[in-house]
Order: sequence, then structure tokens, then C-alpha cells
Amino acid sequence: MELQLHTGDIGNYLKKHNIKPSYQRMKIFQYLLYNHNHPTVDTIYRALCTEIPTLSKTTVYNTLNLFIEKKLVYVIVIEENETRYDLLTHTHGHFKCTCCGAVFDVELSIDYSKSQELLGCDIEEKHIYFKGICRNCKERSN
Repeated sequence: MELQLHTGDIGNYLKKHNIKPSYQRMKIFQYLLYNHNHPTVDTIYRALCTEIPTLSKTTVYNTLNLFIEKKLVYVIVIEENETRYDLLTHTHGHFKCTCCGAVFDVELSIDYSKSQELLGCDIEEKHIYFKGICRNCKERSN
């Protein structure tokens, strides 16, 4: 369930979610839209700082927090010292390769409504993470 949006529509999409579409905000959103690498603030900053010399890590961080507040992006914390961001807000899991560090989406079909342990609970967040060696690293080691 991927967000289908063209670059020219990003400004209107942000406006629709009550976000002023500044150039920096649109470029950060565009980066998330076209790079499904679950980036950190540093990753986004390094990718955009040559194109936007006035960009700061603080701007990236504040923009991501605004996107989180408006429920356009959510935070992934697989390792305690590493915060990553995901544009996909539907329920899915993540796999992190312990060899190369890649993080990718894992589609899941879990019906939480049938879990007796969760009946009567208000679920505020769902996090499903897997760690191991990805296919690429496994093939390289063989």
C-alpha cells in the first residue's frame, strides 16, 4: 500500500494536511517518497545538503517531526541509538540486516481484533521488527 504521488503534487498534498509547502519541506518529503531506505536525519541531510546549501540538520529534524505530528510519516526505532523514518503508515513490519545495515519493509497480515489478549485494549502503536542476515548478504557469503 504505497503512497502514489507525483513530484508536482507534493505541495498540494502537504497543503491538504495543513503544512505550508516550503521548498525544503517538499524536498524532504520527496526524498522520503522516492527513497524507501528508512533514512535517519543524517541520511536525509547528506542527500539534500548539496542541492539545498541552506539546509540544516535541525530543519530536517523539525520537518520530520511536523510530518509525524500530521501522521504523514512515522518513527522506526529498531536500535536504541538509531531513529529512522518511514513514509508508509499502514501496518507492516521491518527487517534489519545485521551485516549491511539495510532496513526494508515486510508486509504482514495480522488480525489484531481476534487476539484475546488485546480485547478491550486501545492500541496506540504497533512495532514489528525482524533482525538477521538479508538475502543479498547471505548470497555474498556463499
